[in-house]
Amino acid sequence: MPPTLASLVHHSALKLTVRAGEDRLDVPVRWAHVSELADPVPYMEGGELLLITALKLDAEDPEAMRKYVKRLVGAGVVGLGFAVGVNYDEIPKALVDAAEREGLPLLEVPRRTPFLAISKAVSAAIAADQYRAVTAGFAAQRELTRQALNAGPEGLLTALAAQVDGWAALYDASGAVVATAPEWAGRRAARLTAEVERLRERPAPASSVVGGPDNEDRVELHSLGTGRRPRAALAVGTASAPGTAERYAVHSAIALLTLTTERSRSLHAAEQRVGAAVLRMLLAGQPDHARGVAGDLYGGLLDAPFRMIVADAGGELLAGLTEAVESAAARSGEAVLVVPEGERLVVLAADGGAAVAATVEYAAAREAARAAPEQPDTAADDLVVGLSAPSGPIAAAAAYKQAEQALSVARRRGRVLVEHDQLASGSVLPLLADDAVKAFADGLLRPLYEHDATGRGDLVASLRAWLSRHGQWDAAAADLGVHRHTLRYRMRRVEEILGRSLDDPDVRMELWLALKATSGE
Repeated sequence: MPPTLASLVHHSALKLTVRAGEDRLDVPVRWAHVSELADPVPYMEGGELLLITALKLDAEDPEAMRKYVKRLVGAGVVGLGFAVGVNYDEIPKALVDAAEREGLPLLEVPRRTPFLAISKAVSAAIAADQYRAVTAGFAAQRELTRQALNAGPEGLLTALAAQVDGWAALYDASGAVVATAPEWAGRRAARLTAEVERLRERPAPASSVVGGPDNEDRVELHSLGTGRRPRAALAVGTASAPGTAERYAVHSAIALLTLTTERSRSLHAAEQRVGAAVLRMLLAGQPDHARGVAGDLYGGLLDAPFRMIVADAGGELLAGLTEAVESAAARSGEAVLVVPEGERLVVLAADGGAAVAATVEYAAAREAARAAPEQPDTAADDLVVGLSAPSGPIAAAAAYKQAEQALSVARRRGRVLVEHDQLASGSVLPLLADDAVKAFADGLLRPLYEHDATGRGDLVASLRAWLSRHGQWDAAAADLGVHRHTLRYRMRRVEEILGRSLDDPDVRMELWLALKATSGE
């Protein structure tokens, strides 16, 4: 504890006597300062014990003393020491009354006690308090290090909570709560995720102080990591601002957790290299070799149906998707294989698992953000994701192709995510919106449109009616309101103009799709 007025009064060598403010002696003393100025306030910082002999004061003037003491209290002076036997044989009543009125502790300093002795006592007590704080801080650092090595982040949080007499929580890169200590702090930490999200937007290292949920406590938030984007965050909740020893403990925890996250980043990079090798073997049709390399790291992922995810985007969006996928997998305890390839990301995740759900959720959020009216049009460089159907190791190459096909369709449709299952269960007609297909259709049907433009017949409408009726002359003629011989004549003209036979099923298919593409149906 820092020195207080009470500790100075009880100091046997100082022989101080309390003349006013006995109920306020427990206030800490930051320093002892001597000043004979009539107005020493400009030189005060607050928390001082001011020592005077009243050399330049009319200490017997009640009005002057009232103003003098009031200024001292306003400046944060915590006590006034008055030396007797120098200019006054005893403390004047005017000063005692003013101190009592303003609640300022007034100490009588005997002539045989030099002010220097009081200053030395305050200095020695402050030094001793700082030494105790540093010693306690080093002890806390040793305990936190021991817990981090033996029990991991959970043990470190438990030790930190005990050191600060509060609670602590660790958040992952996505802002989700990873661990808390004590256990009852879990709900309290979860209510701070919005504050953690705001902290993560700032370059590391960053920190902020917020009021705890329902103003229950004071919470410090600290980002963890040395990169531009924080890898994690630490929350420390206490009843009041931490002291020196507690501050040492918090800073030690930050350093240890940062080392842990950076070490995890190195391990993560190594895991990604293994994952890339496993993916190459799967795509090369070598599932047995892939299992051997995957081992316990990814082996379980290859024993159940999985989905292949292929995503294209700029760096920030891919980083966000990576964090969402890996954090979801970590929270659910499932394995996930993530391989970054420049501006492309390949993910192999368990079918029906948290990683796939996180991908869909992230894509939906991005889709909603793009649809917001105040958002600029960034579709050209936005996130595009393709998701394969459930597959296994033997068919990994096919799953990768499915994901690429779904991604290509998503890009053409202006969508963020498309699942291959949606393509298989839907219609091929939306694919005709491709510009290359439209160009082919326009070129194929242009001679017919040019013929009809001369007013010499209605070949395009006749061709559409005949194909829609599967070549049934009577039904198609009835739809058009013409005689079937007229329709036969028109179809012969179509063959002559196009130079193709309508007896060829491939020709009929191409013409039907061309009509669909040009009509926009």
